[in-house]
Amino acid sequence: QVRVVESGGGLVQAGGSLRLSCVASGSIIGISAMGWYRQSPGKQRDMVAVLTRSGSTTYADSVKGRFTISRDNTYTTAYLQMNILKPEDTAVYYCKTTRFGIDYWGQGTQVTVSS
Repeated sequence: QVRVVESGGGLVQAGGSLRLSCVASGSIIGISAMGWYRQSPGKQRDMVAVLTRSGSTTYADSVKGRFTISRDNTYTTAYLQMNILKPEDTAVYYCKTTRFGIDYWGQGTQVTVSS
């Protein structure tokens, strides 16, 4: 079992920055990917950025050039640096950790960008 906890959300003005953190604990051996997803009210949960253990990254087109996903050396903590935030980035941001084909989700952290 993997426990996933996000932090770092908050309220920021458009053009500002936030850094989200995701910490995985428990059975962490074998984690193959960590990623960030977001969900706005009434909308589906969408991928924002994913980082595999090998170091490859995938970004949603809407955040390319503004957001950066990274991790620590133990691959138990993932970060999402969000710059030039826009009101449309407002959502609950979730971290997903994948281990042996099983996905583990955190409880989410709210990001609100005011115009």
